[in-house]
Amino acid sequence: MSGTTTREAAAGEDPAAFTSDELMEVNAARALAGSRTCFVGIGLPSTAANLARATHVPDLVLIYESGTVGSRPTRLPLSIGDGELADTADAVVAVPEMFNYWLQGGRIDVGFLGAAQVDRFANVNTTVISRGAGRPEARLPGAGGAPEIAANCRKVLLVLRHSRRGFVDSLDFVTTMGHGSGPGDRARYGMRGAGPVAVITDLGVLRPDPETAELVLTETHPGVSVEQVRAATGWDLRVADEVGRTAPPTRRELAALRALKTAGRSAS
Repeated sequence: MSGTTTREAAAGEDPAAFTSDELMEVNAARALAGSRTCFVGIGLPSTAANLARATHVPDLVLIYESGTVGSRPTRLPLSIGDGELADTADAVVAVPEMFNYWLQGGRIDVGFLGAAQVDRFANVNTTVISRGAGRPEARLPGAGGAPEIAANCRKVLLVLRHSRRGFVDSLDFVTTMGHGSGPGDRARYGMRGAGPVAVITDLGVLRPDPETAELVLTETHPGVSVEQVRAATGWDLRVADEVGRTAPPTRRELAALRALKTAGRSAS
C-alpha cells in the first residue's frame, strides 16, 4: 500500500478521502495525546508532532536536536537546522546543553523517531543497508541523536512505512537500541526510559508485549487486514488476541495536515 493510495472512509465514518500516509501521520499525531514535551526527529516524526500541536495537543513543547525548545513552525521544517525552528522557538540552547541537561536529565516525555529498519524488539537501523554479495552497501544518514533519545526519553514512538524491507528479522546494523534482545536489556545497559512503546505504520500499530518485549500487532487501520500486515513483516509477527481498528482521520485533522504540507512545499 503506497502513500499515494487514496481510500474512501466506510459508511458512517467521515466521508473525506485520505491516503495511507495521511492515515499513518494522523495516528502518529494521536499517539502524542497527553504528552508535554517531545524530542522530534525530522521527517515523519516531525510531521506527526507538528500535526499534534496544531490539533489536539496545542501546548506540546517541540524540541529539536539543533537546540530549539518550544518551536512553533508554521510549516514542516526541512531539517533540524531550518531557521523556522529557531525563529519560532521559546529558547535556543547549545547542543551540549540540549543533550546533557534536557535529554540525559530525563526531562523529555516522548522521543519521536523514524527508521529505515526495525526488528521484532523495536531496535532501529538508520546507518547502512546491505544490498547483497558483490554490491556496495547503501549508506544512510546515521545515528544523529537517536541513540541518546531512545535511551533517555521517558518513552519512544517510532513511525515508518510498513514493508518487508523495513520490518526485518535481523538488522543490517543496530543504530539505536529499542528493547535489545528482550526484557531486562534496557536496565542492564542503564537506560532510564521505557523505550519504544508503539510503532505506527501505514498499515497499523505494533506495541511491545509486556512480558517478552516483542512487537505485537494491536491495531490495524481501516481497510487493512491482519494478513496484509503479517505479509509485510519480515518475521512471524505476533498478533493480539483482539486486534483493534484505528479511527479514520477527521476533516479537521486532514485540513491541518494538508495545510502543514502545503506550507512546507511552498518554502522548499
